[in-house]
Amino acid sequence: MKKVVILALIGLSIASCTPTQQGAGIGAASGAVIGGAVTGNVRGAAVGAAIGGVSGALIGSVAEQPGQCYYRDRYGRRYIDSCPR
Repeated sequence: MKKVVILALIGLSIASCTPTQQGAGIGAASGAVIGGAVTGNVRGAAVGAAIGGVSGALIGSVAEQPGQCYYRDRYGRRYIDSCPR
């Protein structure tokens, strides 16, 4: 029951955020869980949270730009361009 309440509070706390902030928060939380699970220590969780937060913010910022999409080129570099119609 405690887990459900905690998850509900987290969901409500990011409900009024911008898409960039939501993406950063969700990315950081996911990265921390994955980093902690893979490495089994706090340092891995911290690195995962940092990487997830930055990636989530980048993806969330695209949601604030109507008509813009997030792409990767053949070298793996990320860029934003107009969405196909």
